Amino acid sequence: MISKKHIAAVFLLLSFGYSRAQQQESNPYILFTGLVLTSDSLKPLPYVSIKNNRRGLIGYTNEYGHFDVVVKKGDTIWFTQVEKVSSWHIIPDTLTRSRYHVVTLMAQDTLDLPAIFIRALPLKTLFDHDFVTADVPDDAYERARKNLEAEALKDEIKLKPADSKQSQQLLAKTRADQLYYYKQAPPQNYLSPYVWAQFLQAWKRGDFKKKPAKKK
Repeated sequence: MISKKHIAAVFLLLSFGYSRAQQQESNPYILFTGLVLTSDSLKPLPYVSIKNNRRGLIGYTNEYGHFDVVVKKGDTIWFTQVEKVSSWHIIPDTLTRSRYHVVTLMAQDTLDLPAIFIRALPLKTLFDHDFVTADVPDDAYERARKNLEAEALKDEIKLKPADSKQSQQLLAKTRADQLYYYKQAPPQNYLSPYVWAQFLQAWKRGDFKKKPAKKK
């Protein structure tokens, strides 16, 4: 015979399963996962944009074409990438599980480029002149090389004002020097060879020459 304890245990299990099913049905959010592949060769498509009709961009596929995003039941999800035909998928609103998995295929799209007309110059001398004097813009690598040159960086640093960190460091250094020579005379540079060498170089450059007054 079935005892009262067994009946109570069965009743508790049924009530727990019913409450859990109600919880899952009341939760509108689910984990949407899947793969995005090419339709012709079934290769994974990396970095495909995943957009929601309500929230916009919500994620990308990884390098293996896999994605996992949180969506709501009934949302329309769009998969877009350059040179591919966009595809979409509607999340069913009758799902009872917290996960939903799909495999999406994307076909190759045809791009229409504007026509380019190539015309020859009437004279060969004009071609030589244009070929030599043409202003060819630098590519990204050349611009990066010029911007990262040591001299260019030095000039840019000189033009920039000191930030809060540099000002704090200068103030701390000045206070440390003052505390180091507290109640004593700081050293003088009258006999320093380095200072005298700087003075002689400035004298040769003409830094101490009297400059003519500007006419009003």
